[in-house]
Amino acid sequence: MTGTNTDDIVRRGRVELAAALRWADRLGLSEGVCNHFSLVVPDEDGALNGRRFLINPHGWHWSEVTASSLVLCDADGTVLEGDNEVERTAFCIHSRVHLGVPGAACVLHTHMPYATALTLLEDGRLEMVEQNALSFAGRIAYDDEYGGLALAEAEGERLARKMGNRGVLFMANHGVMVAGPSVAEAFNDLYYLERAAMFQVLARSTGGKLRRLSDEVIATTRQQFAEEMPKVAARHFAAILRMLDRDMPDFRD
Repeated sequence: MTGTNTDDIVRRGRVELAAALRWADRLGLSEGVCNHFSLVVPDEDGALNGRRFLINPHGWHWSEVTASSLVLCDADGTVLEGDNEVERTAFCIHSRVHLGVPGAACVLHTHMPYATALTLLEDGRLEMVEQNALSFAGRIAYDDEYGGLALAEAEGERLARKMGNRGVLFMANHGVMVAGPSVAEAFNDLYYLERAAMFQVLARSTGGKLRRLSDEVIATTRQQFAEEMPKVAARHFAAILRMLDRDMPDFRD
């Protein structure tokens, strides 16, 4: 995000987060009025410390979210801007991840179909056997313990510890969480994570054996992706904004 002052940065953040929610719904990654996307914004003094963030409002479908409907709240759960509320599990997870995970400016949590399917498997893992998957080499953490709904901040803190310094968390029997330094980079990861999971679920469904790649190829490709993906994310998200401006420009309202 860029801007001349805090208000500009918050406004741009609202637009980008609303765009991510709208496009995720168009891709079929939403689930009822559940799941949440959030984005850290500066404090009034301009500090980006994870204590203030935007999040989608309780009870709103992703297809109807607009920039102005997003809730601005603090790490204590106080609504600072907006007439809407924050759903309890959303606050307990996202507030603690923003505070506890390095670089987690944007946090996206979904029950998207193929990635979630992998979390249902015993020792379910995204295998490093396909190009999209290789962009996540060394960047995934796994939580293999499901304990029910995240209705306490302690559960959010536990998930943050599980995530550590990784950008992706597979949550056993539940879904996935992606964190990144910007909406564009986090959303790009979310999109390609679901694509990678889809290919692996389809490949496994054939009953055939996955074709393995050498450690050398995995390491080389991982480095290539580290250099290329920020540029891919910027182009990808710019295209999403153009298409939304064409098809549903009210997301900016």
